[in-house]
Amino acid sequence: MGKPGLFDLENHFAFYGAYHSNPVNIFIHTLFVWPIFFSGLVLFYFTPTIYDLSQSGILPSGFNSVLVFNYGFVFALFYGLFYMILDKKAGSLAAVLCLACWFGASFLAAKLGYSLAWKVVLAAQLLCWTGQFVGHGVFEKRAPALLDNLVQAFVMAPFFVLLEVLQSLFRYEPYPGFHARVKAKIDAEIKEWQDKKQKKHS
Repeated sequence: MGKPGLFDLENHFAFYGAYHSNPVNIFIHTLFVWPIFFSGLVLFYFTPTIYDLSQSGILPSGFNSVLVFNYGFVFALFYGLFYMILDKKAGSLAAVLCLACWFGASFLAAKLGYSLAWKVVLAAQLLCWTGQFVGHGVFEKRAPALLDNLVQAFVMAPFFVLLEVLQSLFRYEPYPGFHARVKAKIDAEIKEWQDKKQKKHS
């Protein structure tokens, strides 16, 4: 069942889901959330090295100058471990995706170099964020979750998208009754938001 506080997936998912109930908006986020994560890691590649892997001898020589333990790795590791705590199965898949993004972003960043990489990242971030704001403004007709809880919105977004895909394609849920319970919470939160909105206009 659900875990308390910080690791309560049910409440995290319900919070995020209340801001993403429109199918078109969900689809837009499915397209753009992980590219935001990936392109962010491209920029993090240029942060200071925490540990030089070339001295460990555990990687082939061609990888030593590319795969470095920097803040990008810490960022991906934090996300992956947090998702694994939230849900062992889907979280493990998410952790693999996080590390795969770090791996791919490292190679792309090394190939582009900083002078070109930051321009690619800026273009990708602008495109993806614009798409998401359009999703909220045109289809969801509700401000993004990040305006109410910045940290929770940023941390949960990639996992929310993954769980949505797993549920849609494979009917996956972390435990029996998860989606029914979350849907009830989402419906209640949306109704509360609509009631508050109606009172403001009355």
